[in-house]
Amino acid sequence: MRWRTKDQDDEIEEPDFYYENEFPYDASPYVIVEKPGIGAGPFLLGILLGAGAALLFAPQSGEETRAGIARSARRVQQNAQDLVEDVSENVADKFRQVRDSVEERIEATLDSVDDKRRRVSNAYQAGRAAAREARGELEQRIADTKAAYKES
Repeated sequence: MRWRTKDQDDEIEEPDFYYENEFPYDASPYVIVEKPGIGAGPFLLGILLGAGAALLFAPQSGEETRAGIARSARRVQQNAQDLVEDVSENVADKFRQVRDSVEERIEATLDSVDDKRRRVSNAYQAGRAAAREARGELEQRIADTKAAYKES
């Protein structure tokens, strides 16, 4: 006889125990094993141990090995400097391109604003001139009307 725990959501009435030959599905026990993720630590340790073993069993003398390491270090340093210079030049070029683009857009915007300001100013002057002309015509009509009124 084996015992079974009842889930809270279990709506089917089943006994808390069952006989091995009555259980409706395979009840073989199983084990779940969780392995933690392997980090970069063991990999780096392996690299260091391999490098140390290579130095110990190298067919060269210590002086030759040190000179080779120094050459490799200088080569890596030079490659890193070249990479930094390339990236710096690319960033500087991109910055110049963006700055030029922004300056062009600002100039185009200022030109557009100046054009619209000139148009508004011209329209204002034209409106003032039209108003002066209309006022002159109105004053002339008033004068003509007064003169016609005095004659009658």
